Amino acid sequence: MPASPPLVDVIATISLVGAAVDRYLVDRLVDAGYPGVGTGHGYVIQRLLTGPQQVTAMAADLGVTQQAISKTVKDLVRLGLAAQHVDGTDSRRRPVVLTDRGQAMVDRTRADRAELLARLADRLPAAQLSAAAAVLDALAAELGLTERIRTRTVAPPSP
Repeated sequence: MPASPPLVDVIATISLVGAAVDRYLVDRLVDAGYPGVGTGHGYVIQRLLTGPQQVTAMAADLGVTQQAISKTVKDLVRLGLAAQHVDGTDSRRRPVVLTDRGQAMVDRTRADRAELLARLADRLPAAQLSAAAAVLDALAAELGLTERIRTRTVAPPSP
């Protein structure tokens, strides 16, 4: 019996599945005691994983306004996931850092993604999973995202 045709084209499927993965991970975080965290917070958290960050630098790196980053940082501070302190050498600088709770949330999300990948690996032969990864890497390259992914500077989606 021939395989049934896909419901939509591969690009639409990637987009839809990406949004569903985001929802799945946010739901898992809520269940794990991290309410109020949204997908949009992840873009700033990715930058914080590289070390202390200035709001202005994050805005430039992510291609968004300082106001947008400042709002996200305030949310992350309120949620206990980030902290912002005056730099001892320059009182005008207020670097943002990930807190221990923020790092624990990152670790939890990584574990949830690994668990989802393991479930997928149980459903597919390794060669198919590898081919899917190659397709996604090629798509990232086609969209000019390879370096931005590597440097954690992928811009958040437009509102």
